[in-house]
Amino acid sequence: MDVRKLVSMRIQELCAEKGYNINSFSRWAGIPPTTIKAIIYGYSRNPGIVTIKLICDGLGVSLQEFFDTEAFRSLEPEDER
Repeated sequence: MDVRKLVSMRIQELCAEKGYNINSFSRWAGIPPTTIKAIIYGYSRNPGIVTIKLICDGLGVSLQEFFDTEAFRSLEPEDER
């Protein structure tokens, strides 16, 4: 699985834990719903760390908590291009 898919899944997982759908979360976090949807549906090829930090802030988790999952720990290094 690639990083983009894991980020998408993690956002959805945390939103579900907090009881948010995409629109309610985007309003709560102050992030345009199009930005959240682009990340979740894979249209955003490389969401910036600032955007991920805003998402974490909206979800009430740190960047460390966001990425501290077995799925992220077991990622293989990306191919250098």
